[in-house]
This record gives sequence, structure tokens and C-alpha cells, in this order.
Amino acid sequence: MIQYDLILNIINIIINLIDVLLVLLPVLLSVAFMTIIERKQLAAHQRRVGPNTVGYYGVLQPFADALKLILKETIIPSQSNKILFYLAPVSTLIFSLLGWGIIPFGEGLTLFDFPLGILYTLALSSLGVYGILFAGWSANSKYAFLGSLRSTAAMISYELILSSAILIIILLTGSFNFTTIIEIQQSIWFIVPLLPIFIIYFISILAETSRTPFDLQEAESELVAGFFTEHSSIIFVFFFLAEYSSIVLFSCITAILFLGGYNIPNLIINDTFFNVQSIVLGLKTCIFCFMFVWFRATLPRLRYDQLIEFCWLNLLPVVVAFVILVPSILVAFDIAPY
Repeated sequence: MIQYDLILNIINIIINLIDVLLVLLPVLLSVAFMTIIERKQLAAHQRRVGPNTVGYYGVLQPFADALKLILKETIIPSQSNKILFYLAPVSTLIFSLLGWGIIPFGEGLTLFDFPLGILYTLALSSLGVYGILFAGWSANSKYAFLGSLRSTAAMISYELILSSAILIIILLTGSFNFTTIIEIQQSIWFIVPLLPIFIIYFISILAETSRTPFDLQEAESELVAGFFTEHSSIIFVFFFLAEYSSIVLFSCITAILFLGGYNIPNLIINDTFFNVQSIVLGLKTCIFCFMFVWFRATLPRLRYDQLIEFCWLNLLPVVVAFVILVPSILVAFDIAPY
């Protein structure tokens, strides 16, 4: 009997591992292709060709880049804290990949349908700051330390705006669960009534993922390369993967919160072999990934003091006003979901 239970437990563990791999492998592939899409799109914005040698039309370029970096020598500064130096990029990558565990890719298609999904996501995005802080501090380099301090300050400031914008959606739906939020958007996507909140939310995720115009921590003109100045070879790959994984993750969460996630119009009947819902979520995610790169190609970088000032003096009062306004409207018209 004990042996039978043991075999059952081992089979369960193997099935769970396969589940996790089935989510992680496509995510890592999408992250790899996000880099090539970014380079191609930037090239298109700047009237050039972009990478077009490795593979058909340059499709295999990310794999060539990854192989090049993995084969390089890992150089560790002599005065650095070696444990934290290695731990920082790994922890950053783990926190950005953990977020995918609760994303619903279709009806009932999620690793874990967590009732407090939004809180979990916010907690993970807060923990991601530690990896950046440790990376800058452990390298024992002034440039890396300055870069990590800037990045941490920006992330902590804009996290407040991000959580306030998401709070408005929670007030509107009365739930922290991603699946419930998607189900509620069957009649209308939240981007329509909440367009100003969407704009504020998108600005805050640009700052949260440290992208242009908020990429202060890697201001090449003054800080060499920001908090990963001293990182090389495989540990640099981890940082690179973490950055692009968080971009794709936040694009996916934006699609869920504002574009109805995997919801499709009732005109399309989902009886094919392919899961149409997952494809729809993927296409909606691509829209926001495109916007990330579009902003990078278009906007100049803000000065550090302007970045912090914009958050605390401009965005915060507006968000607080909306946090008061939306529940007031819900109560006034007696349409609150709770």
C-alpha cells in the first residue's frame, strides 16, 4: 500500500513538472523572440534592415546571441560579494518567471487559479527590486550601485501608481482573481470606460520594467550600462531574460485587465483542435509588446529628477482622484458588484 502511494506521488510530481515546463518553455521562447522583434521593429522605425543573416530573415538571431554570451568567460570583480553577485540575476529571473504561474491562458487553462492573483503579481514585482539592488551593491562598482539605486527608487515610486490603477479595477470587479476579471469583461472591455486609468497604468508599467523613457538605470551616456555593468556571460543572460520576461508578462497582464484576456467575440466558435482563446490572448499581448518598442523608438529619456517629480507631483494626485471617483460613481448609480 505504501509503495502504491509512493508511485502515485511520483507520478503526480512528474505530471506537475510537465505542466510547469509546458508553460515555461513557450514563455522563454516568446522572450527570445521578443528580443528579435524589438530589434527588427527598431530597425523599421529607423529605416534600416536589422538582423537578417542568422536563419531565415534573422529569426535565429536571439539563439546566436545567447550562445555567444554563454560561451564567454565569466569575469567577477575581485572586491565583489560573490554570492550576491551570482544570486541577484538568478533571483530576478525567478521572480519574473513565477508570475506566469497564475496567468489564465484559456477557460480552466492555468497552472494555479489563485483567488488572490493580483496581490501575488504585485508582491512578485516588488520582490524583483531586491535582485536589482543586490546586483548593483554586490559588484562593488560605483556605476552599478548608482544604476541600481536609481532603478529601485523609480520602481518603488511607480509601484504606488501601478497598484492604485489596479485597485480601481478591483473596485470595479470586486475580485482579485484574474479569471473573474476576464469573465466580467464579456460585455465590454475595461479599456473603454477606463481609458485615462489605462494610460496611467501603462506609464507605470513602463517605469516598472525600466523601459524608455524611464530607463534611467542604464543611461549609457553616464552610467556605462547601469546595474549590470560588471556582469558578463551567463549571468548577464539571466538579467536579459528577466527584463524581457517581465515585459511580456506585464503585456499579458495588461491584456487581461483591460482587453478582456482570452475573451473572444461570440462570432468565433471555438471547436477547432487549436486553442483559439490562447491565440487571442497571445495576439492581445503582442499589441502591448509592440507599444513597448514603439515608445522606445519614439521618446527621449527623462532626467532622473523629472522622473520622480512626474510620479509624485503629477500622476499620484490624478490616480488618487480616480480611486475616489470610480467607487463614488458605482455607489451613486447602485452598480457596485459587492
